[in-house]
Amino acid sequence: MSNQVADHVPSALKSMGARPLFAMRLSVRPLVLVGSVVGSVFRRVGLVTGGAFAGDRLVGEVLDGGNDWQVLRGDGSITLDVRLVLKTHDGALIAMTYRGIRHGPADVIASIEKGEKVDPASYYFRINPLFETSAPKYEWLNRVVSVGAGHRLADGPIYNVFEVL
Repeated sequence: MSNQVADHVPSALKSMGARPLFAMRLSVRPLVLVGSVVGSVFRRVGLVTGGAFAGDRLVGEVLDGGNDWQVLRGDGSITLDVRLVLKTHDGALIAMTYRGIRHGPADVIASIEKGEKVDPASYYFRINPLFETSAPKYEWLNRVVSVGAGHRLADGPIYNVFEVL
């Protein structure tokens, strides 16, 4: 049986492309455990002390002072709500925000939480960054939707971020 809605989707909308934007590594202090808050939500905050990013069109550093407000959900997933400031090699400032989710088998997540090495293919870690800047050279970022795949290391995450075309 045919799906009446899908049959009317133009072919240009049936797939999406992406191109690499940059790889980014963050340095994060030990998590601040706020604890159980509303309902059964457990809140913790990662304080970002810096980092670096590099790609064909963007290169620079992540400034100290970013934060990652996390929620540990009852299903074992962790949701992220992150705010960062990027500084390009030529001095432009770019606000980067993203939401994300990380989940996987309980033993893998427990290993990550202990700072142990795990295979990034053994769990799901995705983000959806958006950007804001007043720098003319990078104003195109204000109109970009992006996605990223992450991997959690002992001292912070590393991401590969892609512009959705």
